[in-house]
Amino acid sequence: MPTVLITAPYMISVLDRFRPLLEQHGLDLIVPDVRERMEEDDLLHYAGQFDGTICGDDRYTARVLEACAPRLKVISKWGTGIDSIDTAAASRLNIRVARTPNAFTTPVADTVIGYLLAFARRLPWMDAAMKRGEWRKLPGLALSECVLGIVGVGNIGKAVARRARAFGMRVLGNDIVEIDHVFLTETGVEMTDLETLLAQADFVSLNCDLNPTSHHLINARTLAMMKPSAVLINTARGPIVDEVALIAALQAGQIAGAALDVFEQEPLPADSPLLRMDNVLLAPHNANSSPTAWERVHWNTIRNLLEGLGLSGEGR
Repeated sequence: MPTVLITAPYMISVLDRFRPLLEQHGLDLIVPDVRERMEEDDLLHYAGQFDGTICGDDRYTARVLEACAPRLKVISKWGTGIDSIDTAAASRLNIRVARTPNAFTTPVADTVIGYLLAFARRLPWMDAAMKRGEWRKLPGLALSECVLGIVGVGNIGKAVARRARAFGMRVLGNDIVEIDHVFLTETGVEMTDLETLLAQADFVSLNCDLNPTSHHLINARTLAMMKPSAVLINTARGPIVDEVALIAALQAGQIAGAALDVFEQEPLPADSPLLRMDNVLLAPHNANSSPTAWERVHWNTIRNLLEGLGLSGEGR
């Protein structure tokens, strides 16, 4: 009987609904208590005990994969990003890695626009002032008066650009790959180098993958290129931003604010200075929030798992 390790928090929370289907395929389930993700040592505790896994952002390092092989046949990632999996090691060990591409484009793009509006229109700050008994009119901006810089013009970056253009924003883009000229012509997005984007943008939205070229892409040097009035938005991956450098820039007034859905360490430590900053909006890695998208990912993740184990992929 194949054994499956289920560590994706979104799947664990609804597992009772899917357990009969998994058991119908003869699967034995191991379901640890997971708060956010499994670290390397957590996974090593289960090494050699499972044939497949439905995982979240768990740290499947080469060391973990080597300990899990040859029994482990498939890693079915709940979601899109697989930066926490050593895919080269998985390939070498004949471990299949599956995911759901383009899973959360719509909710993440909507989240970015939500942050743009929150900062431009000063909505959270006026609400807080009113509830303190203050009748204080804060100056705001129309989005059509602002420049948006998008770092990473993939599926999510394109969706953000389309929404921003609908608000009349000027949109600058930056990517390490060439972007389809038809998209650029249709939307009017201007591709440029990172330095120009950072210097001109009122809002900088990070929508790139986490890889060796993007790790700490936003650091003390690049933050210094931004306008003092600019806001950084990160709904991609925490380590794209050097958090220590960002905190220093915010404390020094080098940039005006930040909206962060992701962090270098998750959950965000209780002693993080970010939690005490008035000019920062925070969320618990939740930009993908959409019951419709979640449901689609649930089924696709199960299908990928079953196919990777050589079982029927029919579940729905």
